[in-house]
Amino acid sequence: MILDEIVKDKRVRLKEHKARIPEAEMRKLSDEALKKNDRPSDLFYENLKRPGISIIGEFKKASPSLGKIDSKIDLDERIVQYDASVDAISCLTEEDHFNGNTEYLKTIRAGTSLPILRKDFMIEEYQFYEARAIGADAVLLITAILDDGMMKDFYQLARELKLGVLVETHDEHEIERALKIDPRIIGVNNRNLKDFSIDIKNTGRLKRYIPDGKVYIAESGIMNDDDVKYLKEVGVDGFLIGRALMENEDPEALAKRWKSL
Repeated sequence: MILDEIVKDKRVRLKEHKARIPEAEMRKLSDEALKKNDRPSDLFYENLKRPGISIIGEFKKASPSLGKIDSKIDLDERIVQYDASVDAISCLTEEDHFNGNTEYLKTIRAGTSLPILRKDFMIEEYQFYEARAIGADAVLLITAILDDGMMKDFYQLARELKLGVLVETHDEHEIERALKIDPRIIGVNNRNLKDFSIDIKNTGRLKRYIPDGKVYIAESGIMNDDDVKYLKEVGVDGFLIGRALMENEDPEALAKRWKSL
């Protein structure tokens, strides 16, 4: 499966990261960043739960399903446009399959006050300390690659580091598992990470399993006005949008239009 390959490659990359910056040093960097941080610890959550539809605008260079993404504007211009139109920014930091890098997140951090989600395949504590050290406000927990114990421990660690958490699910069983840690934000990925097929209706089908009071985020496959209208009708609180915004020449205008539909 593609997901197994991504996780396998991530373990190799983590060895490289630790060779450059050992875990003890990364923890120190995380502590220093936490002490210096004057940003609200719940900024990611607060921005997503505001009235109306919220949008997490994504920055990614590629994906296993799409290959290289044809961005019409450079990163600096994208930061400016996202800063004027979305509620948070997602940055891919996975190197091998999404062409991501922690340096991209640092660049985004320097250019915006919006909360930033580090989107990666989080499988070791090291990555959470790294997320805090590079300036992320939140991290992604993917239910499909974590057991219940890891989910609980990682969620607690993230909160200790004052990082918001988006818990990603794909089906009823994963939602049931995710709810054991009582997350404030639950995402449903319309892309099946086992074969990367997409079904936009997945978000609507699973809405009834989400308790009241949770921030409900639709992820993947949001490409046009009909998708946006459908997801609004089924009652999501926000969208995480990658390809559609990445390939648009004016992502600011598109994000604002989709919010107003």
